[in-house]
Amino acid sequence: MGYDIERFVGYVNEGLLCSICRDVLEDPLQAPCEHAFCTACIHGWLVHHSNCPEDRQLIDVSLLRPLYRYMKNDLNRLQLHCRNREYGCEMVCSLESIDRHERECEYSQIPCSNAGCSVQVERRNLDGHLAVCEYRSRECPNGCGYTILSAEDTQHNCVAELRTELELLRSEMICRVEEAKHEMESRLDSQRRHMVQKESILQNEIEELKSQMSRMMSDVRSLMAAERQHRQELEQAELEKREL
Repeated sequence: MGYDIERFVGYVNEGLLCSICRDVLEDPLQAPCEHAFCTACIHGWLVHHSNCPEDRQLIDVSLLRPLYRYMKNDLNRLQLHCRNREYGCEMVCSLESIDRHERECEYSQIPCSNAGCSVQVERRNLDGHLAVCEYRSRECPNGCGYTILSAEDTQHNCVAELRTELELLRSEMICRVEEAKHEMESRLDSQRRHMVQKESILQNEIEELKSQMSRMMSDVRSLMAAERQHRQELEQAELEKREL
Protein backbone atom coordinates (compact mmCIF):
# COMPACT_ATOMS: atom_id res chain seq x y z
CA MET A 1 0.00 0.00 0.00
CA GLY A 2 1.11 3.54 -0.76
CA TYR A 3 1.24 6.75 1.28
CA ASP A 4 -2.17 8.28 2.01
CA ILE A 5 -2.55 11.18 -0.42
CA GLU A 6 -4.30 13.23 2.29
CA ARG A 7 -0.98 13.53 4.12
CA PHE A 8 0.68 15.49 1.31
CA VAL A 9 1.03 19.24 1.09
CA GLY A 10 0.06 20.72 -2.29
CA TYR A 11 -0.57 19.07 -5.64
CA VAL A 12 0.61 15.50 -6.38
CA ASN A 13 1.17 14.58 -10.03
CA GLU A 14 -1.10 11.79 -11.26
CA GLY A 15 1.95 9.88 -12.52
CA LEU A 16 3.17 9.51 -8.93
CA LEU A 17 0.07 7.60 -7.83
CA CYS A 18 -0.06 3.81 -7.71
CA SER A 19 -2.30 2.43 -10.44
CA ILE A 20 -3.74 -0.12 -8.01
CA CYS A 21 -4.26 1.54 -4.59
CA ARG A 22 -4.38 5.12 -5.96
CA ASP A 23 -2.19 6.38 -3.13
CA VAL A 24 1.24 7.99 -3.54
CA LEU A 25 3.82 5.40 -4.62
CA GLU A 26 5.69 3.53 -1.89
CA ASP A 27 8.80 1.53 -2.85
CA PRO A 28 7.75 1.89 -6.53
CA LEU A 29 8.21 -0.41 -9.50
CA GLN A 30 7.43 0.26 -13.15
CA ALA A 31 6.10 -2.06 -15.86
CA PRO A 32 7.32 -1.98 -19.51
CA CYS A 33 4.11 -0.07 -20.35
CA GLU A 34 5.39 2.67 -17.96
CA HIS A 35 2.59 2.33 -15.41
CA ALA A 36 3.92 2.54 -11.85
CA PHE A 37 2.87 0.61 -8.74
CA CYS A 38 3.78 0.14 -5.11
CA THR A 39 5.89 -3.01 -4.81
CA ALA A 40 3.43 -4.65 -2.39
CA CYS A 41 0.45 -3.75 -4.61
CA ILE A 42 1.84 -5.12 -7.89
CA HIS A 43 3.19 -8.30 -6.28
CA GLY A 44 -0.22 -8.96 -4.75
CA TRP A 45 -1.93 -8.25 -8.11
CA LEU A 46 0.34 -10.63 -10.05
CA VAL A 47 -0.50 -13.50 -7.69
CA HIS A 48 -3.93 -13.68 -9.36
CA HIS A 49 -3.37 -11.83 -12.67
CA SER A 50 -0.79 -11.77 -15.46
CA ASN A 51 -1.51 -8.35 -16.95
CA CYS A 52 -1.25 -4.64 -16.16
CA PRO A 53 -4.26 -3.39 -14.15
CA GLU A 54 -4.31 -0.21 -16.31
CA ASP A 55 -4.00 -1.32 -19.94
CA ARG A 56 -4.19 -5.16 -19.57
CA GLN A 57 -0.86 -5.72 -21.32
CA LEU A 58 0.87 -8.94 -20.30
CA ILE A 59 3.52 -8.42 -17.62
CA ASP A 60 5.62 -10.63 -15.37
CA VAL A 61 7.48 -9.96 -12.13
CA SER A 62 10.79 -10.33 -13.97
CA LEU A 63 9.84 -7.39 -16.26
CA LEU A 64 9.31 -4.90 -13.42
CA ARG A 65 11.99 -2.23 -13.06
CA PRO A 66 12.75 0.67 -10.67
CA LEU A 67 11.06 4.00 -11.36
CA TYR A 68 12.74 6.40 -13.80
CA ARG A 69 15.23 8.65 -11.99
CA TYR A 70 13.39 11.91 -12.78
CA MET A 71 10.13 10.42 -11.44
CA LYS A 72 11.97 9.10 -8.37
CA ASN A 73 13.38 12.58 -7.75
CA ASP A 74 9.93 14.17 -8.10
CA LEU A 75 8.55 11.60 -5.70
CA ASN A 76 11.26 12.19 -3.10
CA ARG A 77 10.70 15.97 -3.18
CA LEU A 78 7.02 15.72 -2.24
CA GLN A 79 6.22 17.24 1.17
CA LEU A 80 3.97 15.42 3.62
CA HIS A 81 2.87 15.47 7.24
CA CYS A 82 4.23 13.02 9.83
CA ARG A 83 1.90 10.07 10.41
CA ASN A 84 1.81 11.11 14.08
CA ARG A 85 0.05 14.37 13.21
CA GLU A 86 -3.08 13.24 15.07
CA TYR A 87 -0.98 12.90 18.25
CA GLY A 88 0.40 16.42 17.96
CA CYS A 89 3.44 16.23 15.65
CA GLU A 90 3.53 19.23 13.29
CA MET A 91 6.55 18.12 11.26
CA VAL A 92 6.32 18.41 7.46
CA CYS A 93 9.25 16.96 5.52
CA SER A 94 10.12 15.43 2.18
CA LEU A 95 9.09 11.89 1.32
CA GLU A 96 12.78 11.02 1.08
CA SER A 97 13.33 11.79 4.78
CA ILE A 98 9.93 10.91 6.27
CA ASP A 99 10.92 7.39 7.32
CA ARG A 100 13.97 8.64 9.22
CA HIS A 101 11.87 11.27 11.00
CA GLU A 102 9.09 8.83 11.94
CA ARG A 103 11.59 6.34 13.39
CA GLU A 104 12.72 9.07 15.79
CA CYS A 105 9.49 11.06 16.17
CA GLU A 106 8.76 12.00 19.80
CA TYR A 107 5.03 11.44 19.15
CA SER A 108 5.45 7.83 17.94
CA GLN A 109 3.55 5.23 19.93
CA ILE A 110 6.05 2.69 21.29
CA PRO A 111 5.56 -0.25 23.68
CA CYS A 112 6.80 -0.16 27.26
CA SER A 113 10.13 -1.98 27.58
CA ASN A 114 9.16 -3.70 30.85
CA ALA A 115 8.34 -7.41 30.44
CA GLY A 116 4.63 -8.05 30.93
CA CYS A 117 3.52 -4.46 30.33
CA SER A 118 1.24 -4.02 27.29
CA VAL A 119 1.00 -0.22 27.50
CA GLN A 120 2.02 1.86 24.49
CA VAL A 121 3.08 5.45 25.08
CA GLU A 122 4.50 8.31 23.06
CA ARG A 123 8.30 8.19 22.87
CA ARG A 124 8.56 11.54 24.65
CA ASN A 125 6.55 10.17 27.61
CA LEU A 126 8.35 6.82 27.88
CA ASP A 127 10.71 7.83 30.71
CA GLY A 128 7.80 9.15 32.77
CA HIS A 129 5.85 5.94 32.25
CA LEU A 130 8.83 3.73 33.14
CA ALA A 131 9.18 5.60 36.44
CA VAL A 132 5.65 4.60 37.53
CA CYS A 133 5.09 1.38 35.53
CA GLU A 134 3.76 -1.39 37.78
CA TYR A 135 5.93 -3.86 35.87
CA ARG A 136 9.19 -2.03 36.57
CA SER A 137 11.70 -4.14 38.47
CA ARG A 138 14.14 -3.24 41.24
CA GLU A 139 16.27 -4.96 43.83
CA CYS A 140 14.68 -5.73 47.20
CA PRO A 141 15.40 -2.81 49.58
CA ASN A 142 15.77 -5.23 52.51
CA GLY A 143 19.02 -6.59 51.12
CA CYS A 144 18.02 -10.11 50.10
CA GLY A 145 19.19 -9.35 46.55
CA TYR A 146 15.96 -10.55 44.94
CA THR A 147 14.63 -8.58 41.94
CA ILE A 148 10.96 -7.73 42.38
CA LEU A 149 8.29 -5.97 40.34
CA SER A 150 6.61 -2.94 41.86
CA ALA A 151 3.28 -4.76 41.71
CA GLU A 152 4.76 -7.49 43.94
CA ASP A 153 6.00 -5.16 46.69
CA THR A 154 3.27 -6.14 49.16
CA GLN A 155 3.61 -9.88 48.45
CA HIS A 156 7.41 -10.04 48.58
CA ASN A 157 8.78 -12.04 51.51
CA CYS A 158 12.57 -12.13 51.78
CA VAL A 159 12.68 -15.31 53.89
CA ALA A 160 10.27 -17.16 51.61
CA GLU A 161 12.11 -16.05 48.47
CA LEU A 162 15.50 -17.04 49.91
CA ARG A 163 14.08 -20.38 51.06
CA THR A 164 12.72 -21.03 47.58
CA GLU A 165 16.06 -20.05 46.07
CA LEU A 166 17.83 -22.37 48.52
CA GLU A 167 15.55 -25.26 47.60
CA LEU A 168 16.20 -24.65 43.91
CA LEU A 169 19.96 -24.60 44.53
CA ARG A 170 19.73 -27.78 46.61
CA SER A 171 17.75 -29.54 43.88
CA GLU A 172 20.23 -28.37 41.26
CA MET A 173 23.15 -29.57 43.41
CA ILE A 174 21.52 -32.99 43.94
CA CYS A 175 20.99 -33.31 40.19
CA ARG A 176 24.60 -32.40 39.48
CA VAL A 177 25.87 -34.86 42.12
CA GLU A 178 23.75 -37.62 40.59
CA GLU A 179 25.02 -36.77 37.13
CA ALA A 180 28.62 -36.81 38.38
CA LYS A 181 27.98 -40.12 40.17
CA HIS A 182 26.54 -41.73 37.04
CA GLU A 183 29.42 -40.40 34.97
CA MET A 184 32.01 -41.80 37.43
CA GLU A 185 30.24 -45.16 37.54
CA SER A 186 30.18 -45.24 33.76
CA ARG A 187 33.90 -44.46 33.62
CA LEU A 188 34.69 -47.12 36.26
CA ASP A 189 32.67 -49.72 34.35
CA SER A 190 34.51 -48.81 31.17
CA GLN A 191 37.90 -49.06 32.91
CA ARG A 192 36.88 -52.33 34.56
CA ARG A 193 35.95 -53.86 31.20
CA HIS A 194 39.20 -52.60 29.75
CA MET A 195 41.21 -54.17 32.62
CA VAL A 196 39.37 -57.49 32.23
CA GLN A 197 40.17 -57.49 28.51
CA LYS A 198 43.85 -56.72 29.22
CA GLU A 199 43.96 -59.43 31.90
CA SER A 200 42.55 -61.96 29.44
CA ILE A 201 45.11 -60.96 26.80
CA LEU A 202 47.97 -61.18 29.34
CA GLN A 203 46.73 -64.56 30.55
CA ASN A 204 46.74 -65.87 26.99
CA GLU A 205 50.25 -64.52 26.48
CA ILE A 206 51.42 -66.22 29.70
CA GLU A 207 49.93 -69.52 28.61
CA GLU A 208 51.63 -69.17 25.25
CA LEU A 209 54.98 -68.45 26.97
CA LYS A 210 54.50 -71.49 29.20
CA SER A 211 53.82 -73.63 26.16
CA GLN A 212 56.92 -72.29 24.43
CA MET A 213 59.05 -72.91 27.56
CA SER A 214 57.74 -76.46 27.82
CA ARG A 215 58.71 -77.15 24.21
CA MET A 216 62.14 -75.62 24.82
CA MET A 217 62.70 -77.81 27.91
CA SER A 218 61.69 -80.84 25.91
CA ASP A 219 64.14 -79.89 23.19
CA VAL A 220 66.91 -79.35 25.80
CA ARG A 221 66.29 -82.79 27.31
CA SER A 222 66.40 -84.34 23.85
CA LEU A 223 69.69 -82.59 23.11
CA MET A 224 71.19 -83.71 26.46
CA ALA A 225 70.11 -87.32 25.81
CA ALA A 226 71.62 -87.16 22.32
CA GLU A 227 74.83 -85.73 23.81
CA ARG A 228 75.08 -88.55 26.36
CA GLN A 229 74.48 -91.10 23.62
CA HIS A 230 77.16 -89.47 21.49
CA ARG A 231 79.63 -89.44 24.43
CA GLN A 232 78.98 -93.14 25.15
CA GLU A 233 79.58 -93.97 21.50
CA LEU A 234 82.89 -92.07 21.58
CA GLU A 235 83.97 -93.89 24.75
CA GLN A 236 83.08 -97.23 23.19
CA ALA A 237 84.99 -96.36 20.08
CA GLU A 238 88.01 -95.36 22.22
CA LEU A 239 87.95 -98.69 24.04
CA GLU A 240 87.76 -100.62 20.79
CA LYS A 241 90.63 -98.57 19.46
CA ARG A 242 92.79 -99.46 22.49
CA GLU A 243 91.99 -103.09 22.19
CA LEU A 244 93.07 -103.07 18.59
